Amino acid sequence: MEDKPIILVVDDSPDNVDVLTGILRSDYQVRVAINGPLAIKLAEKKPQPELILLDIMMPIMDGYQVCKALKSQPQTRHIPVIFVTSKISAQDELRGLECGAVDYISKPITPGVTLQRVKTQLSLYNQQRSLYDKVKEQTEEINRGQLETLSSLGRAAEYKDNETGMHVKRMGYSCYVLAKAFGLSEEESERLRNAAPMHDVGKIGIPDSILLKPGRLTVEEFGVMKQHVDIGVEILGTTSTSMLMQMAIDVAKNHHEKWDGSGYPLGTSGHDIPLVGRISTIADVFDALISERPYKKAWSIEDAVALLKEEKGKHFDPELVDLFLANLPQIIEYKQKFRD
Repeated sequence: MEDKPIILVVDDSPDNVDVLTGILRSDYQVRVAINGPLAIKLAEKKPQPELILLDIMMPIMDGYQVCKALKSQPQTRHIPVIFVTSKISAQDELRGLECGAVDYISKPITPGVTLQRVKTQLSLYNQQRSLYDKVKEQTEEINRGQLETLSSLGRAAEYKDNETGMHVKRMGYSCYVLAKAFGLSEEESERLRNAAPMHDVGKIGIPDSILLKPGRLTVEEFGVMKQHVDIGVEILGTTSTSMLMQMAIDVAKNHHEKWDGSGYPLGTSGHDIPLVGRISTIADVFDALISERPYKKAWSIEDAVALLKEEKGKHFDPELVDLFLANLPQIIEYKQKFRD
């Protein structure tokens, strides 16, 4: 029973439900919804149906509205919909196809035609799912390779600047927490977590005499230090179409820009700074402040928080500062786990 494909029948007429269930039940698992809202709930339920047979003329929500709702949601848009209706003018058929339906079954229902159309659409659905799975598998393999590359670059940067080993892990996590708080998806937030540790990869190209200097840099030395941004972008490459690599480049390029436009290398300001740059700036500065460096002692958390508040609207995006501070306990807990 469990191996049979699941079909969701949506119709407010018990007679129509009985007819369709009788036709389908020997070959398929059948779920039934008597209205649109229930249909949407059942379409989201795991395991999801592989096909939906949908009546058009229903109370509460008609079939067109239900179909549009299903196709607007990422978790249900992939499920093929066949309209089952006696209303089958060319205009009605076009409207249904524009809503995202793949076919029509006309009433009165003919068992042979119904089974054949269901079989055809399930076959197409399975082909598309197989192709999607192959593409997904290949994409994951590419992403694994890219993560390994980024991880290797990150380790190289750690060898160059051994004070930042745990810093990049903590920064990546802080970026993840802040991205989620801002409303980014789990996938986007996790991508930023993996990309953010590359923010200072360009320090590989900075002389040790400057990078590890136990004191304030001269104007000339700071000019050399600022070159790590361009070096990092060059190392990561500017031609990659990968979303992960593009995000890593955006972080490396923008993590020293400031909300008021006084940062470097471009002097970009406000919302013109990419979101991942604004997020990574806060995460980077906060963790750097509360960590010991060759040129300074670690700040207290209270002093670091005070600086974030003082620099709201100047160095940092004020909205992101508030979100960061609201989620600070989670970030501090992670810092305690991954000390230098």
